[in-house]
Amino acid sequence: METNVAAPPREELVARAAELVPVLQKHAQWMEDNRRLHDEVVEALVNGGFTKLRVPARYGGYEAGARTVVDVIAELGRGDGSTAWTVAVWSISTFMAGLFPDEVQDEVFADPGARICGILGPSAMGRPVDGGIVLNGKWTFNSGVQQSDWNTNAAVMAMPDGSMAPIMVAIPTKDLQVVDDWHTSGLRASGSVSTIARELFVPEKRVLPMVPVLQGQHLSRLNADSPVFRALFMPTACATVSAAALGLARAARDAFFERLPGRKITYTAYEDQSQAPVTHLQVGEAITKLNEAEFHVRRLAETIDSKAAAGAGWTLEERAAARLHTGATVQRAREAVDVLARASGGSSIHREVPIQRIKRDMDALSLHAIMHPETNLELYGRVACGLEPNTVYI
Repeated sequence: METNVAAPPREELVARAAELVPVLQKHAQWMEDNRRLHDEVVEALVNGGFTKLRVPARYGGYEAGARTVVDVIAELGRGDGSTAWTVAVWSISTFMAGLFPDEVQDEVFADPGARICGILGPSAMGRPVDGGIVLNGKWTFNSGVQQSDWNTNAAVMAMPDGSMAPIMVAIPTKDLQVVDDWHTSGLRASGSVSTIARELFVPEKRVLPMVPVLQGQHLSRLNADSPVFRALFMPTACATVSAAALGLARAARDAFFERLPGRKITYTAYEDQSQAPVTHLQVGEAITKLNEAEFHVRRLAETIDSKAAAGAGWTLEERAAARLHTGATVQRAREAVDVLARASGGSSIHREVPIQRIKRDMDALSLHAIMHPETNLELYGRVACGLEPNTVYI
């Protein structure tokens, strides 16, 4: 087992991600058509160390802070939105694995390059049996599962008094049935298929109570003093997925400017779109929104890192603000992509023109329940007005 590997600095990891952008762009159409990441892309992600961002250092991982994870994923998003999304899911799920008991981590991280995906929606049911639980149920939107080794999935467990307790479970992917049902308009390459557990036994050590996890309590002794694993789960997850939205906005910017030179505005006297005042207004608006998206996700990441380093707690409003930053990031990124897509002309609807795929990926991402702008704005507004949050995912 690889141990005590010095983590590369943030700048180096971001540079590695930038070097991978052409590889992602090269395979983007194939990945969309085949609804999964290309093997060369997965190999490049592994070789670049991007699957080890959240692996504990004692297993040879980078145990990277939130700001590093955000900057890397946003850079990958310039190349392909589905790849950025999948790496975000792997990073969140790897973080979750680091909250399980240390003996479970020894099993999961026996290969420090193991890829871990997961689902937060508790759509399976567990019943207690001797030594563990038996799981039955279906998880939809299981991003990257066909190219992952483990799942950290949510479920509910039936208690003796008839109540239901939310839990997280660590499951080898090979123990799940995969349903090839990912036929969507966006984020197609994420391979977010459904998975099913049928009478699946999960040992007690791989069952983690969810509510304490969301409150910052976990069962790992060796990670207890790590600033990375001291961070609250939901703000960490929010920052991580927000980075994919920022990456898509950057991808739209790049795609627009790549096609701009020499483009005409049809049915006008403008022989060069770059000379038209309307283009200047569109570009100014889009870049402003992109910068606002970057502000929100970086503000959240820096808050996570500073609080974790200081061992500081989070107020309820600060936790709601984490969701607010995610909603604002997605809202501004989506608006930036929309402006640039509208400015790209009728020819941009051809499948070989990247911005139409970027827009579809952005639209799909913004519909995710944890990222939906209006949902997050409402949640923060409730708390700011003195009401209780209407969710435990905070």
